[in-house]
Amino acid sequence: MLGIETEREGDGRWIAEVSALPGVMAYGATEAEASSRVKALALRIIADRLDNGEPLPREIAKLFEAA
Repeated sequence: MLGIETEREGDGRWIAEVSALPGVMAYGATEAEASSRVKALALRIIADRLDNGEPLPREIAKLFEAA
């Protein structure tokens, strides 16, 4: 599982981050919006890494192991 951390900024915006994917952050007007945006971004980053043969975080790589 990839954890999402959220925090409210001083200007009222919310920021969400996926700690297992460095640099994957997104802002939103609400906590839910920031979370939704960072989930979509994380999925795009994971797909890009798969396309380019780059390593995935352990939490994600487990999903793709052969049974």
